Amino acid sequence: MKRLLTGFPVTAEIVRRFVAGETRSELLDVAAALLAGGRMVSVDFLGENTTDRAQAEATVAEYRALIRDLAALDRPALPGIMATPVEVSVKLSALGQALPADGPAVATENLRVLSAEAERAGVWVTVDAEDHSTTDATLAAVRELRAEFPWLGAVLQSYLHRTEADCRGFTRAGSRIRLCKGAYREPREVAFQRAGEVTESFLRCLDILMRGEGYPMVASHDPISIAATERMAVESRRGPSRFEYQMLYGIRNGEQLRLAREGWAVRVYVPYGRQWYGYLTRRLAERPANLTFFLRAVTHNS
Repeated sequence: MKRLLTGFPVTAEIVRRFVAGETRSELLDVAAALLAGGRMVSVDFLGENTTDRAQAEATVAEYRALIRDLAALDRPALPGIMATPVEVSVKLSALGQALPADGPAVATENLRVLSAEAERAGVWVTVDAEDHSTTDATLAAVRELRAEFPWLGAVLQSYLHRTEADCRGFTRAGSRIRLCKGAYREPREVAFQRAGEVTESFLRCLDILMRGEGYPMVASHDPISIAATERMAVESRRGPSRFEYQMLYGIRNGEQLRLAREGWAVRVYVPYGRQWYGYLTRRLAERPANLTFFLRAVTHNS
């Protein structure tokens, strides 16, 4: 399937639409253009679920180089916005969380190394969410490291039944939480299954975060959720310095630009790297419009 995606010009274009290249140099060109256009970036070096310690160490090395390169990019001033324009997003399973025996400890220490590198460079780090079986260990690592790096961000997924309670535990001042709907296939015992239920949970969780003292990062392309965010921002008297919108690279570019032109903080989640297949298939499954675009392209070239 990966060869099919890159074997035809149109389907290769689909990959380029959602993934900013396989190399760091390709990624940096994309990030620089987004920053110049008034948006912020969160960069994900693709890869996850490593069970090889050497691979985890290689991922740490790539992230350290990425942080230094991102710090060197020009960052045009964004009036009224105090957020750090450049950020990296990290999956703990890529840092060794799934290694036998001491995986969680290895991943936490690797995250500490990256957070220290980022703090020196003036770059933020947010820890990505993965499937529900990793949630407790991931949030435990974030809580531990926030004692040293209080700006460290975390991701909560509204399709999980537990997330409302998790949101209430992350509302203190300075707490950066990216709220998204979730893209992994989860059993009904732990997650809402219907789209409407997931959206309703997202709005309940968002209300908790917007009424709290933290810094919500609203990761959604859904017009209902975006409109609700604007309403909640007014009700909670949150200006552009106290929350941000986040959207995926390649999705709703016009809406990203609209929000940025209106003075809101907008961050684009930009993935790169050779291990893009898992990321891309989850994005296609998450958003039917993207899946339709993909299927038309494959059918046209088959």
